[in-house]
Amino acid sequence: MNISDLYKLFIAHPVICTDTRKLSPGAIYFALRGEHFNGNCFASDALKKGCSYVIIDDPAYSVKNDSRMIMVEDALKTLQNLAYYHRQTLNIRIIAVTGTNGKTTTKELLAAVLSVKYKTCFTQGNLNNHIGVPLTLLAMNCEHEIGIIEMGANHIGEIETLCRIAAPDAGLITNIGKAHIEGFGSFNGVIQAKTELYRYLKDNNGTVFYYSGDPLLAQIIGQTGIKGISYGKNITDFCKGESAGADPLLKLSLINETGQPVFVNTRLFGEYNFSNVMAAVCTGKYFGITSEQARKAIEQYYPSNNRSQIQKTDRNTLILDLYNANPSSMEVALKSFLAWEIPGRMVILGEMLELGDVSRLEHQKIVDFVQQHSIPAWLVGKNFGGLVADSLTVLHFADTAQLAAWIKDHPVKDMNILIKGSRGNKLEQVADLL
Repeated sequence: MNISDLYKLFIAHPVICTDTRKLSPGAIYFALRGEHFNGNCFASDALKKGCSYVIIDDPAYSVKNDSRMIMVEDALKTLQNLAYYHRQTLNIRIIAVTGTNGKTTTKELLAAVLSVKYKTCFTQGNLNNHIGVPLTLLAMNCEHEIGIIEMGANHIGEIETLCRIAAPDAGLITNIGKAHIEGFGSFNGVIQAKTELYRYLKDNNGTVFYYSGDPLLAQIIGQTGIKGISYGKNITDFCKGESAGADPLLKLSLINETGQPVFVNTRLFGEYNFSNVMAAVCTGKYFGITSEQARKAIEQYYPSNNRSQIQKTDRNTLILDLYNANPSSMEVALKSFLAWEIPGRMVILGEMLELGDVSRLEHQKIVDFVQQHSIPAWLVGKNFGGLVADSLTVLHFADTAQLAAWIKDHPVKDMNILIKGSRGNKLEQVADLL
């Protein structure tokens, strides 16, 4: 079946499913494959549960004379092609967001600001890969005016592929730091991969927004000849603002349309979120959102999913940042935490994954930092092993389960605790004990 015929089926049944545990009756099921699963195995089950059609790529699971089973060469590629076909039918402006840190927060801030004026559709959760981007596109309809697509990557070429599928009109890179070094090969590989978005937008006459306070991004913009739209603290920026610090929540002022300051009280932890907020304000300004409208939207935005989130329990105050951990995000989180001048501070840090040859060096830097600043710290994961001798202030735990057992025997009370790690650390399990 060609894409145009498949698209007719999609128009009649505009819900896509890739997981039979979460399907909706009438949906079209795509039998995707993974390292440890084969979605073709569940095709018949999907039909029994009420799917209209199933897209399979393994003839072993085909049922004769059942027109609801559509055989293709590659189910994933078909999903991507269908998403691209759908995108071409929509009169919608799409903004792509990538970067090492802050992608999801920036995406949600963009959605909050742009939704003031436009019908907006944006990436849900962390659906930012070769499967999630097509699913987000296919969730858009003719009523949407702006789409916001988060793009993640851990190998060179992935952002380029996602750009070809989503065909963004505009985009921004939040920052470029040391993450997924194993996949990218080096920090230069990270730069090459993330800037695939810039190159796509340049080649397709798109719009680039960038933070002028980031020397690397400003340098790349200058070297590539992109006419970017800047946001930051410089008088020449298209969108200007100043950070008023974070104690612990970020405060800032924007320069409005008449040159007057507009003060913003966010619910985001840490001064490092200044550039993320400014990205949303700048993009909003470009699309006709006033500074006052942006202020209201940002002040109403509350972070969730353990990202830059402050949670008060009956025992302690927790700063939760449990989605992503790499050297650059660790550094800014620790510095922001130190800037919060309050007694009773400690940190719980999970190991940083996928750092390849620089892993030991980067973990040693974290150990040195907490020791230098005399921060009570619990360090979790094998990559911290052997880098520090346990002391009264710094303890190492092999895994989260070991730390959880320790906390049960040594309850913590009346502390302000930064808990920073990646999803793989599962530190939310210890957060529940604090």
